[in-house]
Amino acid sequence: MKNFPYSKQKWTALALSAMVLATAGQAYAADSTTTQPGQIQVAPANTQDATAKQAIASKKLTLEGAVAIALTSNSDLQNVRLQAKTSDINATRMYTSARKIKSDMIESLQTAQSKYESKAQADSIRKLNGLEVKSAESKTKLGAQNVYYDFVHALADVELKKQSLKRAETQLKVAKAAFEVGTKAKTDILQTEMGVAGAQAALAVAENTLETARMKLNDFLGVDLSTKWEVDTTNKQLAAPKLSLQEATELALKQRVEITKAEEEVRLAEVTVDVIAQYSALSTYQGKIARNDVELAKIAVDDQKRVITMEVAEAYYNLNAAKLNAEFKAKAKESAAESYRLINLRFENGLATTLEVIQAEEELASQENEYAEALRSYNLAVVNFDTVLGN
Repeated sequence: MKNFPYSKQKWTALALSAMVLATAGQAYAADSTTTQPGQIQVAPANTQDATAKQAIASKKLTLEGAVAIALTSNSDLQNVRLQAKTSDINATRMYTSARKIKSDMIESLQTAQSKYESKAQADSIRKLNGLEVKSAESKTKLGAQNVYYDFVHALADVELKKQSLKRAETQLKVAKAAFEVGTKAKTDILQTEMGVAGAQAALAVAENTLETARMKLNDFLGVDLSTKWEVDTTNKQLAAPKLSLQEATELALKQRVEITKAEEEVRLAEVTVDVIAQYSALSTYQGKIARNDVELAKIAVDDQKRVITMEVAEAYYNLNAAKLNAEFKAKAKESAAESYRLINLRFENGLATTLEVIQAEEELASQENEYAEALRSYNLAVVNFDTVLGN
């Protein structure tokens, strides 16, 4: 033994240190790898700030601008970031305390655990903090997209209600003109006036909904609640990601932070087993429990993979269904518009009643609303699919 510079216990300590550092290094390396194909990256902080400032200054809001503002100003996200920083500080304190324990001073399992498990836990905490921030950013991005599309939908709905009111007012003018020349009865005017009143009421409801949606948008973005935005209602997502279900599932399993968290639990459990094996015995109660913990952690990884697989499949099928529904509603709207046009022509030639015109207008308005809702649902389905992929 005199020919060797270290004792067996010293070699064990060096091996455990190398193992802890290696796994920690792999964790940080995995955290800094390039984005998987098809992944939408969150823009760097300086780019986010520039986009957010530009949107706020111009009061012109796009989907990208809404996300950028939320990522810089959302209060819940700011809380998560601050909590992560505090946790990182505590992890550094834990790591520093563990380093003060010299390897050649370890003579008990408890001391070994204080050194190696604490170091591994500190490394894991720092990594998990980063993952928590990324997860919170992903949720914030999803939330920003949802409130943005709610606002766009409410804005478009107001425009639809204005169009419906304009049609009703035009019909009232036609009915009055026909009444004056004696080709229509007073009841036709009363019916069209009722249609105008209904359109005015629907517009008032839509305008109230718009104001509520605007305040919810501003609240989530973390800006003044009274901020008014100029939004292009034609700026909508119209194409689904070109991924098969299998490709989407594989991508999600690579990118979702839940998998990384579960795998980190396996790594920590394995560190505990290694420490017990080197400084005690796996045949002890502690050793048996530690090995069971490893198996439980591995089962948790498999369970999480199944959950994510089902989430991806559900989002994938919902997206396809939403796309087909939007396409169907577009055709239904076109059909209703043509029916309204033809009935108006018949009415002008005395071949259709006022009631038929009103019913045709109501059907057109209904189909316009259903198409707008289908388009909103499709946009949100695209957003949800992107989120379950871990983007």
